[in-house]
Amino acid sequence: MPQIDRIKEELGWLKVVFGILAATDISLIAWLSQSFGVASNAKIALTVLLVVLVTGAIVWVNRVAYRKIEQLEKL
Repeated sequence: MPQIDRIKEELGWLKVVFGILAATDISLIAWLSQSFGVASNAKIALTVLLVVLVTGAIVWVNRVAYRKIEQLEKL
């Protein structure tokens, strides 16, 4: 498989991962905002930790995707 096709395929998968992570992040933030007053402190702390981790993963996937796009521009 030529390198350009491989990079395009990787970008396709990164788009899927990015979408799943974004939906997960939005869902966690929505749950946190709705349940802030009634959830236990442990659940709130765990959810905040998960939001931070998922947001970090979104940033990482975004950076990887931009590096792949730069590789495509060089070919």
